[in-house]
Amino acid sequence: MNESAMLYNYLLIGGVLFALGLIGFMVRRNMIVMFLCVEMMLQGISVSLVAWSRFHDDWGGQMLVLFIIAVAAAEAGIALALILMLFHQSGTLDMAFWQDLREEDQQAFVDHKVPEDDDRDRIWPTLTPAGIEPEVDPDEQLHRSKI
Repeated sequence: MNESAMLYNYLLIGGVLFALGLIGFMVRRNMIVMFLCVEMMLQGISVSLVAWSRFHDDWGGQMLVLFIIAVAAAEAGIALALILMLFHQSGTLDMAFWQDLREEDQQAFVDHKVPEDDDRDRIWPTLTPAGIEPEVDPDEQLHRSKI
């Protein structure tokens, strides 16, 4: 495989990692998942920098990736401490729950949730235990034999 085809493959992988991280960050509200999505975006950028560095026979991109990894490790420690502190304070990891952290002149976030299903009227199918033959409705068995 030539160098330019390998560069395109690595850039594609880096772009996919960055796009998945961005989509996950925008869609999810759980703080830990959002943090992991930011880390995925950083890894996508790191793969792209290493690919460009190898393509140009330069060590600059690889050294920058080492600095990115060091900053990400420090960020992980600080973010984990912040997440744990906020969880102990509120008891949840949902971003919308922490309305008291906004500035005074900011409007409150209004979450339009999907209504919850009522499980009382729903009948879930069950499997029979092993070795016991299930009961079969005779009309249903007659209908299946005609098919």
